[in-house]
Amino acid sequence: MKVYKFGGASVKDAAGIRNLVRIVKKEKDDLIVVVSAFGKTTNALEKVLRTWLDNDKTYKDHLDNIYSYHATVTGELFSSRDSAKERVDMSFSKLKNYLNKPGRSDYDFEYDQIVSYGELWSTIIVSEFLKKSGIKNEWVDIREILVTDERYRDANVLWDESTIRTRSVFDFNNSKLFVTQGFIGGTLTGHATTLGREGSDYTGALLANMLEAESLTVWKDVPGLLNADPRWLPDARKLDQMSYREAVEMTFSGAKVIHPKTIKPLQNKGIPLYVKSFISPDEKGTMVVAEPQLREILPVFIKKENQLLISFLPRDFSFVMGDNLGRIFHLFLEYGIKVNLVEASAVSIDVCVDNEKAKVENLLAFLKDEYSAIYNEDVEILTIRHYDATAVQRITTGREIFLEQRTRSTVRYVVRKA
Repeated sequence: MKVYKFGGASVKDAAGIRNLVRIVKKEKDDLIVVVSAFGKTTNALEKVLRTWLDNDKTYKDHLDNIYSYHATVTGELFSSRDSAKERVDMSFSKLKNYLNKPGRSDYDFEYDQIVSYGELWSTIIVSEFLKKSGIKNEWVDIREILVTDERYRDANVLWDESTIRTRSVFDFNNSKLFVTQGFIGGTLTGHATTLGREGSDYTGALLANMLEAESLTVWKDVPGLLNADPRWLPDARKLDQMSYREAVEMTFSGAKVIHPKTIKPLQNKGIPLYVKSFISPDEKGTMVVAEPQLREILPVFIKKENQLLISFLPRDFSFVMGDNLGRIFHLFLEYGIKVNLVEASAVSIDVCVDNEKAKVENLLAFLKDEYSAIYNEDVEILTIRHYDATAVQRITTGREIFLEQRTRSTVRYVVRKA
């Protein structure tokens, strides 16, 4: 049994869905197909959410635009009498009814209830078009299978219960092919949750682990994992193979090709990850395994944008290390702030975090009596794995360096363009 995951770019239009069908048709093994929301649907639903919470009636216009987009895709794939259109219309009606009620004040909760619809619509259309193409399959609502806690927008999977449900529902004695959603889950009380932005890769890894799959293949609009983002460094090269550890280092540093949580469930069961191009599906792509056979070690360049560099200084000059450091990090977790880089001295600490200013300002307000704090906006974290002097010079020239961390294999900089 294998797991295929298709991202939003691969199913952004009718041509993409037809291409998905061609790829699935070639697979002879039992298969789970995990699908993200179409194109930029998640971004569009976020706009619906923001305007709705602001009591701005234009949310209806934004939702109508999303409906028109999906109606265009279904119109190209199905006849007007097909059940796919009816199922999508029913799902849109459910969301419209939900939006007719007063919104809760909890942004994260409402985010998950609303944004999760994108994956439902995409998988309904994919499942129905597979059937129309002669490929029997069963559509599964993953919100009833992957059970999570109530940490909305970044939910933790309740492993034991989810495994029981997964093994019960994905029964290949009943179907050779299942279609389900990435990115989303559900609480024991029946509320939708999300697993973190771009979390569909993680969904694929969870299902692969729980069902002990032969492999997970992530289909992307790139030929595989590259040693840099080609939009940043146009001469980026494909990496044929990579270790689990290297992939974890890349994703932690900010590489966006794979969701950061994807690797651990695969590594725990020794399940290979393939990253392949849906544009050229017959090409090999990149294989991620425990012990890759590397012919050449390339420097790997990673850029993490939209960061804040915060410097804390205790007002009484007490030591930051020890209990104080532990308390600060606990507060970052409590306030939902992701820490991407830390530099500590005896009486100060520098922390680089995602630029979520509202959360950061709430934390700084809480700590203001104990710590003075300053922060630099619009900074980036640049990371090089397997660096040399040429690689360092290439990405630091013309940038103001605020902080540097260096080990034998990795160098990281917090910078701003000069």
